Amino acid sequence: MSFQHILDLSDKLKEQLVEWRRDFHQHPEIGYQEIRTSAIVAKHLRSLGLEVTTNVGGTGVVGLLRGEQEGPTVGLRADMDALPIQDDKEVSYRSMNSGLAHLCGHDAHTTMLMGAAELLCSLGRPPQGNIKFIFQPAEEGFAGAKAMMEDGVLDNPEVEAIVGLHVYPGMSTGTIGIAKGVAFASVDSMEIHIIGKGGHAARPHEGVDAIAVSAQVITALQNIASRMIDPLETVVITIGTIEGGVMGAALAPSVKMVGTIRTLSPAVRDQMPILIERVIRGVTESFGAGYELNYIKSYPAVWNNETMVDKVTEASERLFGSKCWDYIKPSTGGEDFAFYAEAIPGAFFRIGTGNDEARTRYPLHHSHFDLDENALPFGVAILSAVALHYLSSSILSS
Repeated sequence: MSFQHILDLSDKLKEQLVEWRRDFHQHPEIGYQEIRTSAIVAKHLRSLGLEVTTNVGGTGVVGLLRGEQEGPTVGLRADMDALPIQDDKEVSYRSMNSGLAHLCGHDAHTTMLMGAAELLCSLGRPPQGNIKFIFQPAEEGFAGAKAMMEDGVLDNPEVEAIVGLHVYPGMSTGTIGIAKGVAFASVDSMEIHIIGKGGHAARPHEGVDAIAVSAQVITALQNIASRMIDPLETVVITIGTIEGGVMGAALAPSVKMVGTIRTLSPAVRDQMPILIERVIRGVTESFGAGYELNYIKSYPAVWNNETMVDKVTEASERLFGSKCWDYIKPSTGGEDFAFYAEAIPGAFFRIGTGNDEARTRYPLHHSHFDLDENALPFGVAILSAVALHYLSSSILSS
């Protein structure tokens, strides 16, 4: 089987890929509610003759392509969930579900993996080893990867390595970007309650203005990155919401703030709850206020395995030539693929979905996000090629 044959087969799937993607785009479903999406995926996988398991980690679907002989199993993963954001595009495939939209490209990820399953099945069973197609729910903040792992997605047969991709409008269609080592940041969350003392705005000295204290806390937290952590490390602390106050002529008795903390280093991540509490305690004590801090560890950083990075770049070169891929810097975005990559060797990479049309250049999570659908067969080809390259090279090395 030549890699050119993979390209030819993926190109022939384009019309079907566009149809799938637009259908998913019109019918977005939020995390753990991907009922319609998972049913379509499962039906397609069964039509290919795969061993199919549903309701994995909630609404997840797994398809298994067994090889002729026992060997390693490689996993290919796509996420299926949408975002709770209104779709503001004026296109025929605009979301039909009010307040929900595929603005992070998970409709494309699902489509590409369905296409890869069809392409790989058309080639027959691998001579040795297996390919597991993992359609995951709830990547957007609900840790669907962790739920699938708890349901045994990496077992029976045991998955030895895993690959995933993400569309990216900042890169041109036909290109691949992959980071060595850390690829995506850890993302933790925090909820801070500042406890003041209400009173009349005309007599602020008799109360404790929780809003004024909160403003000082927000400013002081930024000193963690600039003055308390090695400047060569990456830390992003964001307060995204602030709620407090009852009226303009009264001191706020309390304020609630919610935010996120992003780091690339596990060691720096471990320092964050300690430093954040130290700063909050110092500020609130100086103003006579109290506080409550709820710090929640969410997604760890995504670490790309060196060998798996090589598998992706080697397969990319054999498919498209050396100019199609490049090493890229880590992203401070979060991605629950991290849970897989903590357990087994993994590689997570970006594929370009932008072109000269302005509509394809809106950033992820933007209400007008869209993509160049020529990227769909490109994604199918690279997922298929990486899986086959991994199995063939693993057999040779053994």
